[in-house]
Amino acid sequence: MSGINRQIALDVRHIAKHLPETPQMQRLLKKGIAAHVFNDENTMNRVAQSIIEAGDFIGIIREYERYGMFFNQPIGYRISPDSSRIPLYYGEIKINADNQYHVVPRTRPSEE
Repeated sequence: MSGINRQIALDVRHIAKHLPETPQMQRLLKKGIAAHVFNDENTMNRVAQSIIEAGDFIGIIREYERYGMFFNQPIGYRISPDSSRIPLYYGEIKINADNQYHVVPRTRPSEE
């Protein structure tokens, strides 16, 4: 079965850290943590909709139900504290116990 076949709600608390040049993204870099960001908000919304409609169930990993999908074009990038960038082609939706989700650009599916 692919896609998410139930009602889920966007958890807006996680949006800013996955968008370029936001204070939340900059905070991760200042802490020495790489940030995984989408190209822009429209890309983030498009990726979320695609995964909801046709994403593959990955499993329950670190207390989140996860669905994901590879894309043909980069959907975002991983930026390191030294400003180096790696293009990202994989999107993942994480759903918590309250059926709230957020979408993350990644290099590959999450693992235990």
